[in-house]
Amino acid sequence: MNDFLILMKSELAVTVIIFLLLFIKLSKGMNNEALLSLTQVLLLANLLLGFFFNKQGSLFDGMFHTSSLIAFQKSILNLGVYLISLLCADWLKKSQHMPEFFMLMLSALLGMFFMISSGNLLIFYLSLELATIPVAALANFDLDKRISSEAAMKMILSSAFSSGILLFGISLMYGATGTISFAALPQQLDGSPLQILAFVLLFTGFAFKLSIVPFHLWTADVYEGSPIAATSFLSVVSKGSVAFIFISALYNVFQPLHTVWYNLLVLLAVATMLLGNLFAIRQQNIKRFLAFSSIAQVGFILVGITGNSNASVSSVVYFILIYTFSNLAAFGVASVISSATGKENIDDYKGLYKTNPFLTWTLTLALFSLAGIPPTAGFFGKLFLISAGAGAANSSYWFITIAALNMIISLYYYLRVVRAMFMDKNDWPIEKIKTNRITKFALIICGAAILLLGVLSWIYDYIVSLV
Repeated sequence: MNDFLILMKSELAVTVIIFLLLFIKLSKGMNNEALLSLTQVLLLANLLLGFFFNKQGSLFDGMFHTSSLIAFQKSILNLGVYLISLLCADWLKKSQHMPEFFMLMLSALLGMFFMISSGNLLIFYLSLELATIPVAALANFDLDKRISSEAAMKMILSSAFSSGILLFGISLMYGATGTISFAALPQQLDGSPLQILAFVLLFTGFAFKLSIVPFHLWTADVYEGSPIAATSFLSVVSKGSVAFIFISALYNVFQPLHTVWYNLLVLLAVATMLLGNLFAIRQQNIKRFLAFSSIAQVGFILVGITGNSNASVSSVVYFILIYTFSNLAAFGVASVISSATGKENIDDYKGLYKTNPFLTWTLTLALFSLAGIPPTAGFFGKLFLISAGAGAANSSYWFITIAALNMIISLYYYLRVVRAMFMDKNDWPIEKIKTNRITKFALIICGAAILLLGVLSWIYDYIVSLV
């Protein structure tokens, strides 16, 4: 029983919070402001719990396993959820269904925890569904907006399609190997045509969830139609969890098929970086802009994964930690502006520095980090990803060169937003926005992390020690 409580402490803690919110909702005993404060305290306690009592082990005959690295990955996801609760406080207070929003978000988070700790393909698939279906409901949370319902429909259809492909791949993999256990699969993989077909279908399912080109077409529409809080969760927490299990599956389960997945990763990384960057240049809506930006960031994650080494794992985990602060800072500023004014177009941000210097500098730091401009943490994150990719035994110079050139391409559209805020004139600029203390505190945390995560080397060293 002690092992059960310790090994599943993250899952049990999230479950307890979900039931507490359910009981509070049924009792109707709290207003939104008090309930939001209580939820933020519970999420902070859940985040802190992730750093204590960590132990390596497995449960349920190997179907569930955990380690110090997995516990740290879950803590990054907890951090993302906690920051979203702070950054989107204004929007959440106005919502009539705030408890339901947190219950859906935490249910998806619970699925992600089980997915990261899954020990066979069946548990992985069930966990992925638990992590996906509540997100579709979150996308439709603005019930009075047609575009939100459209986003949810596209999310449901694309998720159903990708889940069908993934389940078909699992079925073929079981038929070809006779097992669905992650521990037993590597010994059964011999590179037969049926196994390769099954793996490609599995890979396609991951590609949908990560928005890898050409499986990215749903991303921008869903991001634009969803509330910013849901978009933030989908962009950071959901993608981060899939990236964690993706690299674990490739390295620990499908290592015998390394040649197959390496070639796939190289081609798709190039396509994802290029298309993500080129389409981001054309966007006017800030959420669509950040959607294509996130697609390009996934391309860089794929570059790091191609390294097939412990350095690759460390660089991916480190980059997702940085990406969490950078992307949530950008979405946090967008959420404050959208909640106060309803404006979400980049043209509306012209002259923002004159009226809202704090929001302008926070968004600028976030965009600099996403672009990989030193001395922000994003520069170090991308440097380690490219270094890990270059360290692969069969790495080619053209692949690494294309990755580096894509960093330069991204400068154009990130700096376009910065120029609009600082230099462009606006006859009707966004008025002075009074940011509440909680949201301002969260933005300061994100800004400080963007500046410090890169120069505090012990953070990266700590991640290396976990791998």
